[in-house]
Amino acid sequence: MDREQLKTILPHREPMLLLDESEVVTGADGQPEARGAYRVRGDEFFLQGHFPGNPVVPGVILCEMIAQNCCVLLADDPALAGATPYYTSLDKVRFKHPVRPGDTVTLTCAITKAKGPFRFARGTAAVGDATCVTAEFSFALVQPTKNE
Repeated sequence: MDREQLKTILPHREPMLLLDESEVVTGADGQPEARGAYRVRGDEFFLQGHFPGNPVVPGVILCEMIAQNCCVLLADDPALAGATPYYTSLDKVRFKHPVRPGDTVTLTCAITKAKGPFRFARGTAAVGDATCVTAEFSFALVQPTKNE
């Protein structure tokens, strides 16, 4: 999926769409995985002031990239129809390597469990062979209320 195709399943738009491409593949364990990528261009809003003279992608932005990539796995999930995926937890997050302008972040995610409207997942972000972030997380698929 390219950016325009991703917009059909993700509620995010520029400047918060943090995924350039993604595809669902079969992982080493035989389960579906989403593999995506984002090229850090250097002019993103989150690099302005983080840090002057030494721009580094904030960790929370890397976590958001992982979550957006994971949502690709929900494209065929009937619970997603009309719903918005909201982060509900981040756990065991480990930041291991900085991400800088010019880097291409590769993202790998898998759903580990589904319970009602909740989806539990694990994901990684890497640049080349260097793992930058690992995390476990969950999100809820929330249907709009009548007031929205």
